[in-house]
Amino acid sequence: MTSPSGALLLRPLVIVTGLSGAGISSAMAILEDMGFAAFDNFPLSLLPALLNQEKQTSLPLAVSVDTRGHNFDPTALMNAINSLKNEGYWAVKTLFLSADDSVLLKRFSETRRVHPLARDRAVSDGIAAEKSLLFSLKHEAGRVVDTSDYSVHDLRRFIEGFCGGLLQGHLNVSLLSFSYRHGLPREADLVFDVRFLRNPNWDPDLKSKTGLSLDVQEYVQSDDAYDGFMAHLTAMIDILLPKYEAEGKSYLTIAFGCTGGKHRSVTVTEHISSYLKNKKKISCRTHHRELKA
Repeated sequence: MTSPSGALLLRPLVIVTGLSGAGISSAMAILEDMGFAAFDNFPLSLLPALLNQEKQTSLPLAVSVDTRGHNFDPTALMNAINSLKNEGYWAVKTLFLSADDSVLLKRFSETRRVHPLARDRAVSDGIAAEKSLLFSLKHEAGRVVDTSDYSVHDLRRFIEGFCGGLLQGHLNVSLLSFSYRHGLPREADLVFDVRFLRNPNWDPDLKSKTGLSLDVQEYVQSDDAYDGFMAHLTAMIDILLPKYEAEGKSYLTIAFGCTGGKHRSVTVTEHISSYLKNKKKISCRTHHRELKA
């Protein structure tokens, strides 16, 4: 594989692991839809043979290794991942999927699936044992994803953004607007609070509209601080993106928050999206969390 500049790229390899019930199999299905050769619940002992065989093909590879597997050993998995990174053939990214205990309990209750570490005890005991077993692995993983608040569509959007950067050989940028009332987005790498800007919510003609409307955007942008803020923000982004890409980062989420998540944060998100696409020629995904339409 080669990058747009002609440079040789390492072969993409995504290792998916994490807590049972956090969405590992769903993530693998998404990766398969993206064109990865996907192997769910694969025995770690067979991984060297699989990788050797897959070197004969050209497809990117995704493998999930977790506590469903017989004699799962997190230390052995960490050693295998480090060995693969040193091999110089694979571009290895590790995804660790996690979720809150209450969410995991609810998911197991709804699906009536058996927790792999709770075949003869309560699910809550299995979750606790698994979290203890995987503690060190979680802190060594390249990317930890908390899926507690994720729908299947949210998980797909994240996986496509994160792993799409591997396939394309450059940094994928995702822009997100949100409301502080509903909590910080767990997937955000950079978060900017734009509640200091003029709030269209107090204008009766604009209250029902969103930052996707031109008149709302003009109202927010008329704030005396707006131009200076955007100048500093775009300058910082210009510095950070090449640095992140040089470090091998494949996916970056930049989030903008305001009180309701419908006016100011949406306006700024749309502004930065336009800046990246039109001035920097950078492809980016945009998602407005609080806008249902």
